[in-house]
Amino acid sequence: MKKWIIGLLVVAAAVLGIGWLTMDKDMRNLAANLPTDRNVLFWSIPQRDAAFRTMDRLPVLAKANIIEAGGKVFPLPKGAELKPGIDVDAYMKAQRTAGLVIVHNGQIRLEKYGLDFDGNGKWTSFSVAKSLTSTMVGAAIKDGYIKSLDDKVTQYIPEMKGSAYDDVTIAQLLTMTSGIKWNEDYEDPKSDVARFNEHKAEPGIDVTVSYMRKLPREAPAGTKWVYKTGETNLIGVLVSKATGKKLSDYLSEKVWAPFGMEQDGSWLLGSTGHEISGCCIQASTRDYARFGMFILGGGMVNGKAILPDGWIASATTKQADIGVPGRGYGFQWWTYDDGSYAAQGIFGQGIFIDPKRKLVIASNGNWPRATDPAGQDGREAFYKAVQKALDDELASFPEDVK
Repeated sequence: MKKWIIGLLVVAAAVLGIGWLTMDKDMRNLAANLPTDRNVLFWSIPQRDAAFRTMDRLPVLAKANIIEAGGKVFPLPKGAELKPGIDVDAYMKAQRTAGLVIVHNGQIRLEKYGLDFDGNGKWTSFSVAKSLTSTMVGAAIKDGYIKSLDDKVTQYIPEMKGSAYDDVTIAQLLTMTSGIKWNEDYEDPKSDVARFNEHKAEPGIDVTVSYMRKLPREAPAGTKWVYKTGETNLIGVLVSKATGKKLSDYLSEKVWAPFGMEQDGSWLLGSTGHEISGCCIQASTRDYARFGMFILGGGMVNGKAILPDGWIASATTKQADIGVPGRGYGFQWWTYDDGSYAAQGIFGQGIFIDPKRKLVIASNGNWPRATDPAGQDGREAFYKAVQKALDDELASFPEDVK
């Protein structure tokens, strides 16, 4: 806490001095709305508005690794503007949307911004990063770094031996069916998700490993689904140990640079220097849409498969029952029984992919609450409205054009 307060004072001093004159508008807004708590879950709405676009530029909060882009950018040409049949501006205002990009048949059919954000800015991913992390497991299998999803977690993270994770497989981590007890209540300051990133690790031990290896078991492995951000962080550690590479570098090598992201991304780091794998990538809304296009296109880069045969089908199909009709959980992807699937993050982040309609919807925002019920319902209704608009559009075409 002392370090945090000192850091805030340093930023404040810069604001009062010549630093204010050289700051861009985002940093000035951040300086005027500095978070007073290290834990993002308990920031005010104005603090989140300011910080979600600048989290990688506030080193007192967390350091970050760069996810390097390449030279050639994957094109997203403008298409005819889509009319979803609802008031998009009103929807975005209700959702507190910062960025919305709809790509259909490889063309941007709708792109809008709010909260004084724009297409050149970068917004935090929150748990959308989980789907990117799980994709790196597939890449590591394709590259031969990981032998099988049936391998035990302890085979790659030996520091977990002797814990409740002894019998847990990589597949069970990916589907969040480890059976380990965990509390993901974002509004409870005593929950695991609120406390684990602030945990003080033993010397030489990754902070995620240190926290997770102390957790008790509540069900046999493979029998119970419980959403656990800590386990995605553990997946990231596993991939780094298996590949011998920083997770951010591996993502850049396999996808970010060769596929053609427009901007460098960044990935916030935990206290012991590893990427916070279940969270906290900073990227543009268009580049989140491009990641959706990478997955929609079968995980191909320049005609070469980055992922094992059948990976995307398995990853985006229900592997675990979450107790919601028509929904499920795959390899860190939320699934729908109609074949669509999504990466989702708290406060309104998302990448929705509908293969049947060749549709990707990327969105960033700042809901009033982390898992705001009105925000969730509104977003689902918007997805359905877009799907209906595309179906109606197709139905209006002559048969020889369909």
